[in-house]
Amino acid sequence: MTSADQPDVHVIDEVDTEFVDMIKRIGGPNIQSCYQCGTCSGSCPAGARTNYLVRGIIRKALLGLKEDVISSQELWYCTTCYTCTDRCPQDVQPTEVIKAIRNVAVAEGYMLEPHQKVAAKVIEAGHAVPLDKESWQKLREKVGLEPVPPNASGNPWAIEEIRKITSKSGFDKLIGYEEFMRAEEEKKKEQEKKG
Repeated sequence: MTSADQPDVHVIDEVDTEFVDMIKRIGGPNIQSCYQCGTCSGSCPAGARTNYLVRGIIRKALLGLKEDVISSQELWYCTTCYTCTDRCPQDVQPTEVIKAIRNVAVAEGYMLEPHQKVAAKVIEAGHAVPLDKESWQKLREKVGLEPVPPNASGNPWAIEEIRKITSKSGFDKLIGYEEFMRAEEEKKKEQEKKG
């Protein structure tokens, strides 16, 4: 067999032997019970529509491929429907494993921009769903509701409390809130210049 006939081989040169223990401590205590049967991947609704393979993420984690796992966009495809957890014959609790790995990913600076936007919106407005105040207020009044929904977005005191909590807990720094908001402001200025 010539070298041209051989398949491409990915050389594993960075193995984190502590990664599995970290996952177990954070919330995936049964990860080492996985014997790669594929029940999780075969029953995953997200996997039916994307290249998401729960089994693959768990396998890479078990091999200690931390950087590969936490930097993977596929890590965020899980909708936490718990179908895999309900069906796992080994009680690995794949959803909990994925959530634990996500916690490691965020702590190490890996977070998808849409998740950052949602988290920033909660800090900024007290609610994850941005409301176009004027149009929403008119619509709500039209159907007989109070103009502002009964959540933190209409309560400046509650928003301030959310900001205090996220600051004291370090959540704002964890998601890069200040940097993210500066970047959003720059984007807004650029759009205003263009149009």
